[in-house]
Amino acid sequence: MIDFDITFFIQLVNFLITMVALNMLLITPIREKIKERNALMANQLASIEGFTSSADEKLKGYEQALDSTRQQGLELRKQLRAEGAGEEQQIMAVAGKDVAATMKANMDAISAQVASAKQALSADVEKFAQKATAKILGQA
Repeated sequence: MIDFDITFFIQLVNFLITMVALNMLLITPIREKIKERNALMANQLASIEGFTSSADEKLKGYEQALDSTRQQGLELRKQLRAEGAGEEQQIMAVAGKDVAATMKANMDAISAQVASAKQALSADVEKFAQKATAKILGQA
């Protein structure tokens, strides 16, 4: 059986003093450091989450601005193409009219030259016919 004599009480007091000393010297400071570290980690985590959410919001804003700018660019491009097509049609119409007028003037000039050549040659047809018959008859 266990004897409870004075040494048991001395050992109990010794154990309690050691526990109090360890608690004051080691356990309490370590717990405080752990609490400080946890608080610091919580603050840093909150800061990181805030920064991440801010960066996400900025990225979304940037992407929206980029999409909006792209859309505006596409609309401007379509508008400029439409304007360019309209101007092209106007230029082609004017050029077509100019070409038609030039061709008509050239055809009129050619017709006038043909008429004057026919008139000039019709007056000389008798002479050419007599020369041709004279050559043919003269050689035969």
